[in-house]
Amino acid sequence: MKKFNIRKVLDGLTAAAAASASSSSSSSQQPGQRPADSDIVESLCSEHFQLCKTVRHGFPYQPSAMAFDPVQKILAIGTQTGSLRLFGRPGVECYCQHDSSAGVIQLQFLINEGALVSALADDTLHLWNLRQKRPAILHSLKFNKERITFCHLPFQSKWLYVGTERGNVHIVNVESFTLSGYVIMWNKAIELSSKSHPGLIVHISDNPMDEGKLLIGFESGTLVLWDLKSKKGEYRYSYDEAIHSVAWHHEGKQFVCSHSDGSLTVWNVRSPIKPAQIITPHAKQPKDGKKPESCKPILKVEYRTCKSGDPFIIFSGGLSYDTVGRRPCLTVMHGKSTAVLEMDYPIVDFLTLCETPYPSDFQDPFAVVVLLEKDLVVVDLGQNGYPIFENPYPLDIHESPVTCCEYFADCPVDLIPALYSVGAKQKRQGYSKKEWPINGGNWGLGTQSYPEIIITGHADGSLKFWDASAITLQVLYKMKTSKVFEKSRNKEEKPYTDIVDEDPYAIQIISWCPESRMLCVAGVSAHVIVYKFSKQEVTTEVIQMLEIRLHYEINDLESPETDQISTVGISCQGSNSQTANSQSHPSTSSTSSDGLRDNVPCLKIRSTPLKQVAGYQAEVVIQLVWVNGEPPQQITSLAVNSSYGLLVFGNCNGIAMVDYIQKTILLNLGTIELYGSNDPYQRQPKSPRKTRQASGGLCDINESSTVLDDRCKSPTSGSASSCNSEDDQKLPNFIEKVKIKSRKLSKIVVSDIAKMSRKLSLPTELKPDLELGFESKNKVQGLNHHLEKRQLKNDDVKDNSFSRSRSSSVTSIDKESREAITALHFSETYTRKADTCTSPCLWVGTTLGTVLVIVLNLPPGGEQRLTQPVIVSPSGTILRLKGAILRMAFLDTTGSIIHPAHDPWKEPNIQEEKDEKDKCRKLRPVSVSPSSSQEISETQYAVICSEKQAKVISLPSQNCVYKHNITETSFVLRADIVGLNGSTCLACFCANGHIMTFSLPSVRPLLDVNYLPLTDMRIARTFCFTNNGQALYLVSPTEIQRITYSQGTCENLQEMLGELFTPVETPDAPNRGFFKGLFGGGAQSLDREELFGESVAGKASRSLAQHIPGTGGIEGVKGAASGVAGELARARIALDERGQKLSELEERTAAMLYSADTFSKHAHEMMLKCKDKKWYQF
Repeated sequence: MKKFNIRKVLDGLTAAAAASASSSSSSSQQPGQRPADSDIVESLCSEHFQLCKTVRHGFPYQPSAMAFDPVQKILAIGTQTGSLRLFGRPGVECYCQHDSSAGVIQLQFLINEGALVSALADDTLHLWNLRQKRPAILHSLKFNKERITFCHLPFQSKWLYVGTERGNVHIVNVESFTLSGYVIMWNKAIELSSKSHPGLIVHISDNPMDEGKLLIGFESGTLVLWDLKSKKGEYRYSYDEAIHSVAWHHEGKQFVCSHSDGSLTVWNVRSPIKPAQIITPHAKQPKDGKKPESCKPILKVEYRTCKSGDPFIIFSGGLSYDTVGRRPCLTVMHGKSTAVLEMDYPIVDFLTLCETPYPSDFQDPFAVVVLLEKDLVVVDLGQNGYPIFENPYPLDIHESPVTCCEYFADCPVDLIPALYSVGAKQKRQGYSKKEWPINGGNWGLGTQSYPEIIITGHADGSLKFWDASAITLQVLYKMKTSKVFEKSRNKEEKPYTDIVDEDPYAIQIISWCPESRMLCVAGVSAHVIVYKFSKQEVTTEVIQMLEIRLHYEINDLESPETDQISTVGISCQGSNSQTANSQSHPSTSSTSSDGLRDNVPCLKIRSTPLKQVAGYQAEVVIQLVWVNGEPPQQITSLAVNSSYGLLVFGNCNGIAMVDYIQKTILLNLGTIELYGSNDPYQRQPKSPRKTRQASGGLCDINESSTVLDDRCKSPTSGSASSCNSEDDQKLPNFIEKVKIKSRKLSKIVVSDIAKMSRKLSLPTELKPDLELGFESKNKVQGLNHHLEKRQLKNDDVKDNSFSRSRSSSVTSIDKESREAITALHFSETYTRKADTCTSPCLWVGTTLGTVLVIVLNLPPGGEQRLTQPVIVSPSGTILRLKGAILRMAFLDTTGSIIHPAHDPWKEPNIQEEKDEKDKCRKLRPVSVSPSSSQEISETQYAVICSEKQAKVISLPSQNCVYKHNITETSFVLRADIVGLNGSTCLACFCANGHIMTFSLPSVRPLLDVNYLPLTDMRIARTFCFTNNGQALYLVSPTEIQRITYSQGTCENLQEMLGELFTPVETPDAPNRGFFKGLFGGGAQSLDREELFGESVAGKASRSLAQHIPGTGGIEGVKGAASGVAGELARARIALDERGQKLSELEERTAAMLYSADTFSKHAHEMMLKCKDKKWYQF
């Protein structure tokens, strides 16, 4: 019998009451407080919000098929997930998705008709209308009894040949998308040439010079040249090896086949007995005349002729089996030369770009488009060495897997040119000098004028800056963070990176200040790098580094020893961890006495001088070190402030603050120590912790000012030496005590922790209610135990690199102490209730829903900033929400966002004298003096969002004026306070797929759309909102999906999108010449309507295929309307031209009648004159 729990019933009643309260009022106001909406007028309403996808960037994930329109110059790529990507000129892209997720097996353009046929793996054909900005499906045809294997649509034909797995060929009318009654059955095609079934159809094509002859290739090696008029096979060709593809010579007298043994066979049409030539290009030719050895299959071959010169034979595959480890190749045979082009990834498909769309003319190929599994390459056939074209599309997002990304809208206008100028120097050389050949379509009319930048962090430690303005994407600048570390030559040289299975430099968190151009990144190996932007090249002799021993342990159940009781959180360590000069290289203490790693960072800093080119240059590197055999925990939050010169980061152990100007550590504390005596969970640190880093300046508010001064002095002031010697004496004793208690447990758990702590996964199922109260410590323990089970359960998640995980910080040791830092925010605001002025401070949010405030005492600017210490102290302010804290921001009395203070960017590598003068002349914009601060009447509002709820707190009174429970059954993954239409709102993305926006400060719901469920950690890791209603996420490992939640952007989207179809005249057909026209040597046409029409061929069986009308949607209707208008205009012009031609024809006819009448009269007169004459009189 299940045990009844009265506490759960009470909790349920409480939740029900809260839910009813929230339903009656969308945002609850605390009683007794002055309503905020009397001060701030909220201009945003639900009509300002609408959610829609805008554009998708990146390489199509898992490509499977490709097609090209040689007249419109448009490239189409289909994928295994049923999506289509269409590419025109740079900046003209389009994404489409089939209703089913079946893979695309083949694409066929209706050349210069603005239409595309797609064949899917679920045996469905679709007709896409490309004459509108958002292509839509016009017709669909579902085959019920046979599986589609190959399609062929002849140029300027409306009849599509469809080959099936059974070996039959069906014919589809593309206009009506119905089947013809004309069917070519496999048994009639092969007749008695084969005793068994020839296999599925792998190729269909018509003779370039005779449309009435259809070449059908079967998998087994049999080919049939079918006469469409007489309905019988004219020639049959047979070969021992399976066929993969067939290509015609433009004269229609020869064709070439590629086979599974790596051979090419050339056949004369009128000689079906044996091939005219057999070539095995990559096989070793035996000397005794035997058959060459078999090679890998040639998957595709193309045969292209030139007016002047030898033809091109281009094929993929066919390499010898003994070429182990050789990369995939494309082979180009031109005359006597054979070029093998190695590719980085397996080849999916390729096609040649030719000067003419007519198959019966000399093709004159000028380029080859090669579709790889993870890249698109275009090879120039017109230059020696076959160089590739520089790809203008943003298809290299996944060059290294994306691990995180950030989106910034409305950036400073000079930022994109600055990044482009330094990025232009990084471009590679050796590309083709010709223009990109895929240049169809027209650009849209962009109405967005504000700059947008996307930053992507990658697994190899690289960062890419992208210009994302006006729904386009162009790479601006690339940088590699791994340059500051030593490159290991072999596995034996990297003994400390084994806590990460691979990619030890992977980027997890990016903190960027666009105004000051300060950049800070946190990596997976618990390292942080601070970068400054410079337009000048510099050589750094020694990379400055700080090592931090961020480790925390709580007390056991027994009471602490009397000699261990001391003030919470204050201890000092040797100066080797404080100054950057002595920490240029890793610590020499790598292991403790029992063999456990200790005081060792995960990565080794570069020891040789580093040449840093213009762009972002490393300023300082901070690394967390191993502690008693336990690896450092991954960093969960990061913030940098250029005005204060401070960097702060946190993980599940605690928080650390660094002054990157003086290169000193200001703060190094466990999360519990931030509470001081106000810890609601009554956790006690194991103290004294002499092995831990000096806190550098955090002091309790109850301590005297003398203690504050002693503890908060900068390490450069020379007061740390006495403390250092005392620590060095007590360090061995403390390590010995730790070893006695933890040796047994460490051996069992350390290896598991090392793996578990690196896997940052997030449960895809809904999280439990995280409301934590002060009254029940047991409830906290139970919650931590529950989260621990979830962590163990989710270790099997494939994509486990989500960097904002809460559950990963909970391990089997010190469960209560693992309160991770999840949010950090610098601001100038009120820190205590009694404050009369604002001051610089840091707001810290944790996984348990706690917000703590740390006050920053900054020295004046100029020379004093370089010498005087920064003093940090707790304010005593503690705020609480339900769920882990995700985002914090501050509003002024008008409801506008108060952005953190920042310094404007200036060149850091200018001359020292001038730099010093500027520093002395410049005063710090942020000061703690009351004379320069805001008055008490200027109230601020703190906006705090957690996984469960959002609160708006009035400052300095610290009263909660508005509160809203965002979700009860799920949890928020990403939250951002953003600007839209001159106002401010809160945007949230939940794990259940909902995207929601709330007005501020009233936290009134404005938008709630069930957009997409959390299918994998990639979406959770990369989803981000930004200003002006923009957002993005990584929809696949290679693609970024941008969306908008702004009504204005949705309305203007149709104008912003580019046009794929543009009216272009079809090139003239090749001139057959006088003799070919006289003797019938040219291309022969075929009246397919007469052969395949219903009047002659009859109706097809209804059970064979089912017609499905297309669903265009409102955008399709708009596009169709514009398309119809264009068609009417073109029809009107055509009618005018026809009228002119008819009038000319009428004049010519009248002239011919007059000349005929004159000739008749003359003939009659001649007849009368000669009528009576004898024959001898002539």
